[in-house]
Parts: sequence; C-alpha cells; structure tokens
Amino acid sequence: MVKDFGKLLLAWGLVAAASLAVAQDSYPSKPIKLIVPYAAGGPADLLARTVAERLGPRLGQPVLIENKTGAGGHLGGELVAKGAVDGYTLMLGTIAHNGAVKLYSNLRYDPLKDLQPVALIAESPSVLIVNQKSPIKSVAELLVTLRSQPGKMSYGSAGNGSAMHMAAELFRYMAKVDYVHVPYRGGAPAMADLLGGQVDMLFESLGTAHPHLKSGKVRALAVTGTARNASLPDVPTLDEAGVPGYSSVPWYTISAARGVPPAIVSKLNTEINAVLKTPELVQRWDALGIQPLGGSVADALRRNQMETEKWTAVITSANLKAE
Repeated sequence: MVKDFGKLLLAWGLVAAASLAVAQDSYPSKPIKLIVPYAAGGPADLLARTVAERLGPRLGQPVLIENKTGAGGHLGGELVAKGAVDGYTLMLGTIAHNGAVKLYSNLRYDPLKDLQPVALIAESPSVLIVNQKSPIKSVAELLVTLRSQPGKMSYGSAGNGSAMHMAAELFRYMAKVDYVHVPYRGGAPAMADLLGGQVDMLFESLGTAHPHLKSGKVRALAVTGTARNASLPDVPTLDEAGVPGYSSVPWYTISAARGVPPAIVSKLNTEINAVLKTPELVQRWDALGIQPLGGSVADALRRNQMETEKWTAVITSANLKAE
C-alpha cells in the first residue's frame, strides 16, 4: 500500500513536471494584457509600450496595453494580484507596488505577497522641474521660497505612493520644507497641470520630462540621482544643489500574480531580457536618460526587498500616510 502510494506520488510529480514543460512550450497561445496602473502618457506608460511592442513578436502573440488608473496605482495592482495565475495578465510595477506599500494601511491586497516580480525593466532618475514662467531659477531659490512661505507652493504626482510622490516627500523630509501635495491618476495629467500653472513643481521622470524641457515649456532645477545625468549634463543633482545625501531613483518591473507557473515566469524573464538588449531600445532610452536593467527573477526580488526596506524607513521616519 505504502509502495503503491509512493509510486502514485512519483507519477503525479512526473505528470506535474511534464505539464509545466508543456505550459512553457505552449505559452502564450493568446494575447497578453500588460496593465499600466497609471494614465496614458506618463513614464510607466512610456516604458510599458516600448517593451510591449518588442515583446509581442518574440512571444508570437500581441502584448496589449491597458491603462487601469486609481488608488495611486493600486487599482491596477489589485486587478492583477486577484486575477488568473495563467501568465496572461501582467503589470508594469512601480515603487507603489515594490517599495512604498507601508504608505497604505487598508489595501485589499498585499503587493509584496500577491505580486510576483518577473523582471526588472529600467531605472531613471527624476528631474525637479518648474514651469518656464516660474520666477524660481534654482534649488537655492526654491528652498528660500518654501521656507519663507510654508504650505503655499504645491507639487503634483502620479498618485499616492508613486515615484513622483515619494521623491517629493523625501525632499520635504530632508530639506525640512513644507508644500501641498496634489495627487493625479498618472504623470501625464500632473504634467498638464504644471504646464497650465495649476501646480508649481513636479519630480518628473526624465523620459517624460525631456520633450517639455526641449520645447522650453519647463525648467529643470536638479536631478534626483547620485550623479548628473548624461542627457542633462548642466543640471546639478539635488545633493549638489543644497540637499546633501538626497537620492531617489525610480525603477520599474514587469510583475504578475503570485502563483503563475515558474516555467512561464522564466520564459517571460528570458524574453524580456532579450527585449531590453535590443540596440534600438537601448539607444532610444539612453537619449531619454533611462537605463535598461534586466537580470534574473531573483535579481528583481532582491531589488524589491532592498527598496522596500529603504522606503519603509523613509515613510516611518517622516510619518507619511496616503492622503
């Protein structure tokens, strides 16, 4: 009886392994959805579309973008986390899902437990920008204004917990200033209101800020990385400009629901890595100050853990809560 049960377990294991191999070989057999949890036109949307248009041909099926906005990116995150675990619904994950989860106390899912990072996509410093009509020409002038008029100026973000939000809150905390947060459903509407004069500043992704910098509609005051960016060599870092030690570099992942078969996760990781090495993509992103990342699934998990520890400490120290 015991021997028969052992044989049954062995047979079951062989069938499961075979099924996993078949799943990898036959996947995908239909179009894949890539959820962008922010409005079209923002940094996450830009990266997702660049990857999707190259990933589809490699997989032999279209990768279709769907923008699902709301709750600082968590409406899309919950949709993916609670969806089918078949690998046909993916998400462009951001700091909101991979690092700033401590900001929320009442989410209906746990991003760290319910989402599976598939691959690191990219990282890019943000740039602190103001409208070209703003009288503020430097970080020094901005600090003087913020300290002399606390709570008067405003900044826009792509929503609570977004990279734009966290960069601004880190600046608030480290520079000991105060201003008003105006959250939007993505970076694009926040940029529209900066251009229209409804908000005073943004910590915007370099990739989406570049066209507006080039047109002269906005002015760059500083970048948020630890070194100057080659695409904006004359723009200082915030560390150089008056906030010693400041560093905030947004990073992005492709994620899926936890429970997607490992063989499918591995296949997606392999193909995404190949996409990120495409010379045309590398050249395009380099011009926008965006660095492709890639690496293994384990690399993505490690980066998320490291960033979660960093931003949990910032959120706790600054006593930040979702508004």
